Amino acid sequence: MEYVAVLLPSLVVGLLFWFAMKSIFNADKAERRAEARAQAEAEARQTDTPNGPETDTNK
Repeated sequence: MEYVAVLLPSLVVGLLFWFAMKSIFNADKAERRAEARAQAEAEARQTDTPNGPETDTNK
């Protein structure tokens, strides 16, 4: 039983660190996906209007 008392604090800290790192990496992955999606939408909008927003000013 002494071994459990000695190893338990290290295991708990290790698990807390693992969960924290996992959540950081998941948040980073989600942010990269959102950034890529926004970049793709911006590029799609740019290709839809070849000369930019000035094309509608001649009306």
